Amino acid sequence: MNNLDLASMLCSRLCHDMLSPVGALSNGLELLAEEQDPEMRGRIVELLEQSAKTSADKLKFFRLAFGAAGGFGEAIPVHEARALIDALVGNNGRIEARWALATDVLPKPAIKTLLNLALIGIEALVRGGTLDIGAEMQGTTTEIAIRAAGPRIAFDPLVGKALDGSLASSDLSSKTAPSVMIRQLAESLGGTVQVALGSDALVLGAVLPGR
Repeated sequence: MNNLDLASMLCSRLCHDMLSPVGALSNGLELLAEEQDPEMRGRIVELLEQSAKTSADKLKFFRLAFGAAGGFGEAIPVHEARALIDALVGNNGRIEARWALATDVLPKPAIKTLLNLALIGIEALVRGGTLDIGAEMQGTTTEIAIRAAGPRIAFDPLVGKALDGSLASSDLSSKTAPSVMIRQLAESLGGTVQVALGSDALVLGAVLPGR
């Protein structure tokens, strides 16, 4: 797939995900300028604080999940990724994240993969549920496993095709672009990405050899 098209779709995805919290900030500021009642102004300020936090959490997440993540070395502490994912889960309010991390640091490609697969898991849990996240190093190879379980799993088949490498170029979109990126990243390392969908769980995994 054309790298320019992929980059454009990733930018579109970022804009789409940021539109809601940033729009809420804008609307809240307009209301605050018009509202005179002290109690109502206090409630509006609380909503502004919540929208600002959500916006900051998402920007931090996408900076590391999609971007070059300047300031980080080739090995990144896993608590950085955990904090980003926990923030998204906390903003959702209906998902419980459970962690099983057997290492303190992971290579940057593994962190990017972990974040993106976790995001797919979060989005699949439209009615809430549990998100199990595991990662470990076997020598220089990173193994990642994500399991999203809940009463209803919403998983776009095109995202599955993007992960397994069978997505047609015409189906590249802002929704499938992150999965295409992760697939290409894994292949560039000689690794693999796996996906399995059941009636009540979505399992995602990756094996990424070291460079």
